[in-house]
Amino acid sequence: MRVGFITSFPPIECGIATYSQYLTTALKEKGTDVYVVCHKGGSGEKVFPAFDYEDGDIAEKAFQMMTRFTPDVVHIQHEFGLFGRHFGVSVLPLITQFRLVRIPVITTLHTVYQEIPREHRIIMESIAANSDRVIVHEAYQKEALANVLRKEETDKILVIPHGARDVTPIPNAKRILGLPEDKKVILIIGYFRPSKNFELIVDIFPEITRRYPDVILVVAGKIRGTEHRGYRNMLFSKIAQSPNKDQIFILRGQLPQETFDTILSASDVVVLPYKITSQSGILAHCLAFGKPVVTSDTEVMKDIIGGHNAGIICETKEDYIEGICKILSDPELAKRISENARAYVRNEISWSHIADRHIELYRSIMDIPKIDSHIILVE
Repeated sequence: MRVGFITSFPPIECGIATYSQYLTTALKEKGTDVYVVCHKGGSGEKVFPAFDYEDGDIAEKAFQMMTRFTPDVVHIQHEFGLFGRHFGVSVLPLITQFRLVRIPVITTLHTVYQEIPREHRIIMESIAANSDRVIVHEAYQKEALANVLRKEETDKILVIPHGARDVTPIPNAKRILGLPEDKKVILIIGYFRPSKNFELIVDIFPEITRRYPDVILVVAGKIRGTEHRGYRNMLFSKIAQSPNKDQIFILRGQLPQETFDTILSASDVVVLPYKITSQSGILAHCLAFGKPVVTSDTEVMKDIIGGHNAGIICETKEDYIEGICKILSDPELAKRISENARAYVRNEISWSHIADRHIELYRSIMDIPKIDSHIILVE
């Protein structure tokens, strides 16, 4: 079986790129033949850069490249910033061209909000109408889409969770990063943007240090290009003005996977105070490393963290203070949360499990003639 991915791909720094790399690797380990057509900048074995983010002819370039590899199934990783202007509208003629030549298309929607904006709805209605199947990562995302799609389109939607790695924390991570080894580490990490709400943790940090003095706050991340520069400057200004600024460490620069893993390994609690989210690759990494998470009460966090006792859900500033301090001061609680997170990854969302579910889906929509004979799929 040959599967063609159309997606962003490393070394491009993008959550969808990282997701695609882990999923395609897991598929290959199970014998699936995978070809990737991606944005310029991606590279690797059977990875073919064919278009760029702002190209006006993304659909034609991606289609022409992918059809050379005669895939049995095409799997598009959708995000609104990946397929050109006007909310990535170029993904629509791309799907339609594959439909015209009878190549089955699966589209994974990586961003589905509980309240779907008008512009997103317009794109998603057409994706659902023309894709053979649609994947979302959370049950509430399917429910949100069911509120705006026709039943025959909703019936195409499957929920397959975001995968997570089976990994071991890096030893001596604090020493590697130059952080004080005798302090507990609170970590906020990711691209700086207003929806991340990182400033909340900077604001409450003085109260946390009053209750638990032997702690530092690590802020790791950057902006993407010039996006949200004003937010980043505001965040750094708050840090500079904090009465506890000597206990705040900023890790700036590129975060390739090894560095990212080292930073996560150095943390004692990760805080994700997001105002809004549809799904989180950062959360998947936290679960993989068994890191206790203190997070907001968005639907995805309640489903995953609350549903598997893998962290603490917060609604108010006081909740964050209490939750963070509870994990820092109670080793047994931190250990239980860590074990729950690892068990969830091992039993339900390891990339091996996620790859199996994709392979089952691919096979279910392949164009195999119905004949009275034995058919053996060879790789």
